[in-house]
Parts: sequence; C-alpha cells; structure tokens
Amino acid sequence: MKRNFIYLFAISSSLLTVTACNDKPDEAQAQAQQQAAAPASLEVLQLSRQDATTNQEFSTKLEGQQNVEIRPKINGFIKQVLVDEGQQVRKGQLLFKLETETLSQDAGAAKANVAAARVEVDRLKPLVAKGIIGKVQLDAAQARLSQAQSSYNSVATNINFANVTSPVDGVIGSIPYKVGTLVSSAIVEPLTTVSDAKVVRAYFNMNERQMLEFSKNTPGATMAEKMKNTQQVSLKLIDNTIYDQKGKLSAINGLIDPTTGTTKFRADFNNPNGILRSGNSGMILIPTTHKDAVLVPQFAVVDVQGKKQVFVVKEGNKVEAQFIEIVAEVDNQYVVSGLEGTETIVVEGVSKLQNGAVIAPKNSAAKPAAAPAVQQ
Repeated sequence: MKRNFIYLFAISSSLLTVTACNDKPDEAQAQAQQQAAAPASLEVLQLSRQDATTNQEFSTKLEGQQNVEIRPKINGFIKQVLVDEGQQVRKGQLLFKLETETLSQDAGAAKANVAAARVEVDRLKPLVAKGIIGKVQLDAAQARLSQAQSSYNSVATNINFANVTSPVDGVIGSIPYKVGTLVSSAIVEPLTTVSDAKVVRAYFNMNERQMLEFSKNTPGATMAEKMKNTQQVSLKLIDNTIYDQKGKLSAINGLIDPTTGTTKFRADFNNPNGILRSGNSGMILIPTTHKDAVLVPQFAVVDVQGKKQVFVVKEGNKVEAQFIEIVAEVDNQYVVSGLEGTETIVVEGVSKLQNGAVIAPKNSAAKPAAAPAVQQ
C-alpha cells in the first residue's frame, strides 16, 4: 500500500512539472502578441512652407574672350620660335621668324628696278622740257617707275610678314611646328593660338525642361530681361572648389538645337589673376529661389518602383502613403510637390512602414532647415 502511494505521488509531481513547463511558452507568446499589438513609437515632423534657394549645376568648358589663331601670311621655313607654350605675351610681341633670304634677294632686284626706272625718268624730264621728245615717253617712264616701286613695296611687305607678332595680349597655346618646318597660309593647324583670358567665357547647355523652369522662375518678359534679372552665377572648379569671382549670364541662344534638344548659354567671369585657362572644365551653378516651398528630409522619402512617397499621419494616428515629386535638392532635404505643406509626416522607420498602419507619434528633432544661402 505504501509502495502504491509513493508511485502515485511521483506521477502527480511529473504532471505538475510538465504543466508548469507548458505555461512558460504561453506567457511569452502572450507577451509577444501584446507587444505586436501596441503601435510603434515613431518620430514625426510637422511640415511648413518656406523659401528655399537651390543651385542648378551645368557642366561647362571655358574659353578665353578671344582665341586668335596665328597663321603665316607668306610661305617660308620657320627660322626661330621666340615663345613657349603657356607663355603670357603682349600685343605686338614677336612670336616667330620665317626665313627671308629668298625674299631679300627679290627685294634687292626690285630695288634695283626702282633705281633704273628713276634714272630713266630723270633723263627724260629735261628732254621733254626742251621739246626734244614728247611728254608721252616721260609718262610711260613714270608708269614704269610706279610699277617698279609697287613691286618693291610688295616684297618689302612680305619681308615684314616674316616676323609673326601677336595681335592681342594673351597666353600662347600649343606650338605644333618646330624650327625648320615649311609653313604657308594654307596650313591646317595654326602656328599657335593666343588666348586672351582676362575675361573667360563659360559655355553650357540647358535641356527643354530646364529652359522652361528657367523661364518660369526668372522675372522678365524677354530673354534679355531675364538675363539681367538673373542672380550672379558661380563656377565650381575641377577640384570642387568655388571660384572666387562671380559670373553673369551674358548670352542665350534663342533657338533649341533640334539634334540635342538643348539651348546654349554663356556666362562671363573676370580672370584678373589668370587662374582660369581656355580649355578648363567645371560646373556652372545657377541659383534658383523656390517661393513657399515644401521641404522634407531625404530620409523620410521612400522609393517605390521608381516613384517617391512619404507617410502622412492621418486621424487616429493612421499613416497614409502619399506620392510626391522631387523638384530640387537642398543639402539633405528635398523640395517637393504633391504636399500642402501643413501635413505631419513620419521620419523614422519609413522603409518598413506599411500603408494604413497605426503609430504612436513622437515629435522629431529633425526639422527642415531655413532656406540655405547661396554660396558666395
């Protein structure tokens, strides 16, 4: 009897242990369900409208105000190259000397012809005065003298053309021809190019959409008025630094290129220190002011199959996906359309948020910054 009691007690203890073990998972599951049912605590942001200034960027190539090709006016061998590539030169400075020995011989012969013709004229003048010969012979001799003088002047001018000088102040470009090369006015490449870079011209293109935005956002009835009313533009150099001189839009092509669908613009920059060179590349920065713009943090925007959306907090703290369009970027924010600017949006955990979910909103410290100043 005693043995049976002990046996029943052991079985009861085992059942109680098993029951106790089974109760623990039930409690954990209930706790997990309770946590899952609670709304997620996410940061939200109250939007507002404000002015924002953005920079549109356009790739550009720089050219000097004048790029003058230097070509010989006569045929000849290069006798001397008196400058080097990249050298600063002044107007009238001697750049090249061409061989002139043949021209000098021609000049000597032409000068002798002038002297002979003058002797003939001097011999006939007294004879005409005395009536020994007619004036027709003197006129013919004077005509021969004029012709000889003209021939000599032509040769002398060609000798001067053998000294090739710079027509402007500027910087010497490449020099493809070396001493001893035969050159002429018909050569394919010029002797060199002199670039006047005191003022540098930056050429860039706008596509049709950018051109439309420029026209809408810039006051003025004509393109001339719009250029006048455009803020000064900046130049970002190849090392990503901003050039210390501001530029101004100075020309807009009135036609759209049908091949590329773009319109060419030009901005001019002063270059007092010679930092910019013809052929440099960079980026033109054109400031655009967006009035009463809606700005949202970039981390609050979700990409859904190429479309952008944010989650707007509605009544009962239920979130609703709202598609938006990106108008421009300002630092780490987007200027957007598609929102009124009075909404409250979710700015935390948006990548995992589902449309229609209920959240527990908490105020965000990440507020849109004031409209940034244009870089000086």
